Amino acid sequence: MQGKIIKAVSGFYFVDTGNQEVYACRAKGVFRHEKVTPLVGDNVEFEITDREACEGNVTGILERKNSLIRPATANVDQALVVFAARQPDPNLNLLDRFLVMMKKQGIHTTICFNKVDIVHKDEVAQLESIYRLCGHDVLFASVRENEGIEKIKAVLAGKTTVLAGPSGVGKSSLINLLAPDANMETGELSQKIARGKQTTRHTELVNIAPYTYICDTPGFTSLYVTDIDKEELKSYFPEFDTYSCDCRFDSCRHISEPGCAVKEAVEEGKISRVRYDNYVLMFEELQRQEKRKY
Repeated sequence: MQGKIIKAVSGFYFVDTGNQEVYACRAKGVFRHEKVTPLVGDNVEFEITDREACEGNVTGILERKNSLIRPATANVDQALVVFAARQPDPNLNLLDRFLVMMKKQGIHTTICFNKVDIVHKDEVAQLESIYRLCGHDVLFASVRENEGIEKIKAVLAGKTTVLAGPSGVGKSSLINLLAPDANMETGELSQKIARGKQTTRHTELVNIAPYTYICDTPGFTSLYVTDIDKEELKSYFPEFDTYSCDCRFDSCRHISEPGCAVKEAVEEGKISRVRYDNYVLMFEELQRQEKRKY
């Protein structure tokens, strides 16, 4: 039998067969010996030990397309990061950190600003202008008013998508709208292992349409950019590329160098100052990390 791991809790891996069957499985001991850990999103082979109770053992992991560390998932096609346009006000520094982190891992990200029903259209236009040239698709939605949901569904269709964002932005409400039965299914899976509802949030795949999964992740309030050389950081801001070839120095970092065309573009409003300022903050953070190593 083959299926996809949609949730991992307390040593159990819940495997979706794609035929409206989910099996609670243990991993065979061979994984411990080989120091391999099954991940949510893994396509696996498993054997059924009790068909009536829907229980089994994972016996093999099929080849992964990719794997992420944060969140710990495999075979991800893309990410959808959700921020509120207001309540809470969007922390754009946090958003840019997430975009860098996903780009570092080769995952295309779509940005979604929720709660547009409570902001003026000028504020929506301002957010759009900041991210228009950043290389990411930008959606605007109101889960409460059911606005923009069809566009979100079109982005998600046929893919496995990491859904992320800080707490309070309406991410859970979006999931409930996309998958009304998600909470009920989670409760049923918890009963299978007789542990009740989990208080700790776990990464979980939710099937919202045929071959379409969203990977629900815990909300985040901070992100630290690591494992990136400070000289490499500029490559994660694609709007710099148009102007960087005109910098006086080929190795220009767009920080304090004279003759920097990127900084000139910022001053002229051709590059978002918000994005540029966030770039500088991350660069300085990486620089401090580098100094602490020596």
